[in-house]
Parts: sequence; structure tokens; C-alpha cells
Amino acid sequence: MNGKYDFDTLIDRRGTDAVKWDVPEDRLPMWIADMDFQTAPEIREAMAERLAHGVFGYGNVPKRWNEAYRKWWQERHGLTMDENALVFCTGVIPAISSAVRKFTTPNENVLIETPVYNTFYNSIINNGCRVLESPLRYENGCYSMDYEDLESKLSDPQTTLMILCNPQNPVGKIWSREELAKVGELAKKHHVIVISDEIHCDITAPGKGYVPFASVSDACREVSITCIAPTKTFNLAGLQTAAVYAPDPVLRHKIWRALNTDEVAEPNSFAVPAAIAAFERGGDWLDAMREYVFENRKYVAETLAAAVPDVFVVPGEATYLLWIDVNALPGDSSAIAAFLREKAGLEVTEGVIYGAAGAHHLRMNVACPRSLCEEGTKRLIEGLRKYRETV
Repeated sequence: MNGKYDFDTLIDRRGTDAVKWDVPEDRLPMWIADMDFQTAPEIREAMAERLAHGVFGYGNVPKRWNEAYRKWWQERHGLTMDENALVFCTGVIPAISSAVRKFTTPNENVLIETPVYNTFYNSIINNGCRVLESPLRYENGCYSMDYEDLESKLSDPQTTLMILCNPQNPVGKIWSREELAKVGELAKKHHVIVISDEIHCDITAPGKGYVPFASVSDACREVSITCIAPTKTFNLAGLQTAAVYAPDPVLRHKIWRALNTDEVAEPNSFAVPAAIAAFERGGDWLDAMREYVFENRKYVAETLAAAVPDVFVVPGEATYLLWIDVNALPGDSSAIAAFLREKAGLEVTEGVIYGAAGAHHLRMNVACPRSLCEEGTKRLIEGLRKYRETV
């Protein structure tokens, strides 16, 4: 228990068509980015009320939805949004894919800083564009942007769009105001639109905030479309509820047209009430969940460091996803992840799917009850030891 909220109880998700748990019975899934916690009771209450109504016809997006987003970002993140600059969409990835289609033509470059969320690659390639990678610098267990490389690639006339991950998934980095300002400056200089994926923004270390890209400077506001949602924060991915925020009226009109053309701008019957309840009444639950998850992060990092000192969790201040450095082991992340699945019964994600820059890392999801976290850590340590002995 964490105050009035229960994060310790095991919720059996097998047999519920959960992607995460669609694994053999002997395997513990700690891979795909959703939580093994029930969402906030305040959200479940709002959904129960909507369910009790019993009529599920076509719905509008009321002004209360816009106001819920506006107030949350103002109070939590210090961003004063024009609530009329918000557009409903069914998800962050549908919004990103729509943006790629709208703001590029086939064979143009879309820039990403790698390692980064693997579905960005799909949104780019599936829409006929080229992935242009700007690898992050990785030194002494820390990540930073390579501005020389970034500008070189943004300056290419074929580069028309950049997808920014803020905070960064999978490395757990919160970009500073200064770092983001530099991105905005370079993007404006080279006429590149920035799609900022900020879906992980609320899952930060207790007492630690993130910086919304659009809040940083005039340049950042002018070139940006920000994708936001309650889905990662409150474990609502299956409800398909998100928003885009575009301060510039021209970009706003274009993304609005893109989302409507692609038919991803209409809510299902639960998407709006769940989002409103999350942002109006979910703050206490979120604060308790953050404390719990970051204790899980700390537990894994410390236990792993004591047991396998040359394999370590990269320090991170955001997300419930651990980025584990396995450079000290032979082979790449694909071989190590496969071994952990087969020999230790642990499902984690091979870092190479986030780009070549992740070839020697693993991603592990610790948004789960402490007992599962402890069991997963045990399997991880035993599996890494066996892997070293075997290979």
C-alpha cells in the first residue's frame, strides 16, 4: 500500500488479451510499456458512471476536456496553453504518423535522436520517408545531444521533420531548458518542424519535473507540435485518448486537417471522461505511483549493482523503464534478451530495436507490484550470471 492507494496487490492479467502478458506461463513479462497497476480509482469511477448511462453513440469533445489539459499543464508543468490550440486524437503514434504524412513528401528525411522508441521508425518508413539518425552521445553512463551532428543533419534540405522524445524513451533522460532551446533554435534556422512526443512527461522522479518543449522559447513554440496524453501516466493506453498542442495557428490547422483526414480525431465513449477524470482528480494517485515506481527503480539498480557490478542501470529521472548497460557482456542485446527469455523466464526488450546505438542495452519495465519487481530482478541476475558462464 502507498497511502490510500494499493500498488502491491497482484492483478492477474493473463486471459485478458493483454499484449504484455501474452507470453508462456513460465515467463515474467517486463517489456512493453504499460503498468501492472489498476488505474486510479477516480478514473474508474468516472468510467463506471459513463458505462451506467448505457448509450454509446457519437460524441463531441467538450470544452471541459480542453480545460482539464490546460489546467494540468499549467499547474504541473508551468506551460500556459491556449486551450483552443489543443486537438483531440486517438493516440500519440497515430498523431505522429499523421504528421509524417502531412508535413513531408516521400523520400524526405525525418530525423530522430537514437536510441529512441522503436515505433518512430515505423511511422517514418511506413509513410515513405527516410529515417535520419542523430545518435546521442553516451559517455560514462550519461546521454547528451550531439549538436554538431544534429545541425549537420537538420541543415540537409531533404530533412523536413524531426521527432523529439521528451522525456527520452528508452534512456530516461529529462532534457533541460537549455538543451531544448538549442533544438528549437536549430530547427527554426533550418526550417524543420519538430514533433515533440511528451507522453512520458508525468512519470518523473518525485520532486523532479520535465520541461515542455513549447514552453522554452519563441522558436520552440513556432516550430512545434506537441503530442500529450494521460495514457502512459494513468495506464489508459487501451482507451485511445490523447491530444496534440500546436501554438502556431498554421501548423495547428495543418495537423487538425491531418488528424481528421486520417479519421483519428473522434473519441470513443470513454476516451474523454477518462482523460478529464485523470487530469481533474488523478494527481494524488500519480504522486503515489511515482514514489512507488521510483523505489522499484532504485531497488533494481542497487540489487543489480551489488550482484553483477559491471552491468548497471543507466541513471534516469523519467519513465518506469530501466535502461540497462550490458556492454561488459559478450554478444549484443538480442542474444542476451533471447537468453533471458529462454533460460531465466524473463521478458525484457533488446535495446537494438531502438537503433544501433542501443545494441548493448536492455530495457526493463518496473511499473509493477514490488513482489514482481523483486522476482524479475532475481531472474535478471541469475540469467546474466548463467549467460556469462555459458557464453
